[in-house]
Amino acid sequence: MRALVVYSHPKDGSFNSAVRDTVLEKLHGAGAEVRLIDLYKEGFSPVLSAHELEIYEDTSCNCDPVARHVDDLRWCDTLIFVYPTWWYGLPAMLKGWLDRVLVPGVAFLMPDAENADIRAGLTNVTRLGIFTTCGASWWLTRLIGAPGRRTLQRGVRLICAKGCKTTYAAHHLMDSSTPQSRAKHLAVVARKMDRFIDQSPQRKGHGKGVPA
Repeated sequence: MRALVVYSHPKDGSFNSAVRDTVLEKLHGAGAEVRLIDLYKEGFSPVLSAHELEIYEDTSCNCDPVARHVDDLRWCDTLIFVYPTWWYGLPAMLKGWLDRVLVPGVAFLMPDAENADIRAGLTNVTRLGIFTTCGASWWLTRLIGAPGRRTLQRGVRLICAKGCKTTYAAHHLMDSSTPQSRAKHLAVVARKMDRFIDQSPQRKGHGKGVPA
């Protein structure tokens, strides 16, 4: 198991860092190879430059500005995102990572004479995990449509392997959270991770394409 964890939060010691640590602990406990991308810590620029847009469809060089991240993406079979939900969506830092790193020829194949739509490029990714926190309540997030979750769980999953196994967990109402609610959520994350990485015969095929 080769897991790439993409972490996006600007503040050290945030609750998201506790979620990240729980995810990493479970991965290491399962004997997985793990790579962590901490976007804020490394000073990743989320801005797609004019040059990058110009070479966006040129698969001979469009990876060059973000070569290390593309290498991590191609290396992994498990992709996990840990981030806060802001304004019901992805933080600009993480959205910018998707814009710059998930380029044609890597994340997807562009339409051509025989194919009217894009095709999956991340067929190496067989597991997709999403762990977030939300200031809004569950019902309000659903009312708005949870665009951040849909971007990852539908949009990114669409370009992963067929039957890609997914898991999702969110702590809602973070602004009024308590030590008890946060501890309870970390236990949920731990259980979700146990099921997510379980490869025992009796669970193979369970949850394929369905959020755990």
